[in-house]
Amino acid sequence: MELSYHPEPAIPKKNRPRIRKEGMILLGMAIPFIILAFAFHYVPLFGWVYSFFDYRPGIPLSKTEFVGFEHFKEMLTDRNMVRVLANTLALSFLALLCAPVPLLLAVMISEVKSNRFKRIFQTTSTLPHYISWVIIYSLAFSMFSSEGAINTILMRLGFIDAPLNVLGNSEHVWLTQTLILLWKTIGWNAIIYLAAIVSIDSELYDAAKVDGAGRFKTIWHITVPSIMPTFIVLQLLAVSNLLSAGFEQYLVFNNVMVADKIEVLDLYVYRLGLVLNDYPYSTAVGMFKSVISIILLFLVNGLSKKIRGESIV
Repeated sequence: MELSYHPEPAIPKKNRPRIRKEGMILLGMAIPFIILAFAFHYVPLFGWVYSFFDYRPGIPLSKTEFVGFEHFKEMLTDRNMVRVLANTLALSFLALLCAPVPLLLAVMISEVKSNRFKRIFQTTSTLPHYISWVIIYSLAFSMFSSEGAINTILMRLGFIDAPLNVLGNSEHVWLTQTLILLWKTIGWNAIIYLAAIVSIDSELYDAAKVDGAGRFKTIWHITVPSIMPTFIVLQLLAVSNLLSAGFEQYLVFNNVMVADKIEVLDLYVYRLGLVLNDYPYSTAVGMFKSVISIILLFLVNGLSKKIRGESIV
């Protein structure tokens, strides 16, 4: 028996110029963004050279003493680095522990039958993402300061005798900042899981109903397993960014009473470079953070390939 071979139809010649033209148009649209990304993310990397010199503002780099890895050795004896790294890792791990909350919110929103209530609730929870940290600090100060609304109400009702120092309590500052961050980002992070839930095949839910599965069993056996790959990828990316706990939040909420517990690595680099004018050492610390973050990214990428069979980058 002879097997017949049917080659795939070739693309008509008249369509080839059109395909090339559309590709060139898309490439042209992407070029400005590629240039911006290169200018703001890669060109500044040339500034890493300052970490190898004893640079002082106003003195040309050619006339500056070359010190090699002295600033990197200084990090090994810098007591502040231990404190700053502890703050950064603690706040990052607390954020990781709160990661299932947006997933839970997305599942709850998807189970709401009223489309109007669903839109209102989703818009309300997403709105804080678009508010700047300066405005959020102003809101938090008006609510939780010694003369804020919360303390005033609690004192008038007789629940407390003295105002609670929420924003100046160094013992609970990690928990306070984590809750504020969760309030700001929970709605935005839930959108990713909502998109994953929408992509689930509706026939799975129909089959579950036929088998007599209730709402909670349907969520546990269909919804959660279907969005779990998305959750794992986001968690792996979060692990690679452990040293990037944030900057704006801790800059605006920083005060004398919580400074030792709230100073993260990004804020420490800012203080070294722009407040203390120690540009070489701040550059070295920034390089340390970038290199460790890249290493973590490749580690979690390899872990993802072994566990899931797919890489994330």
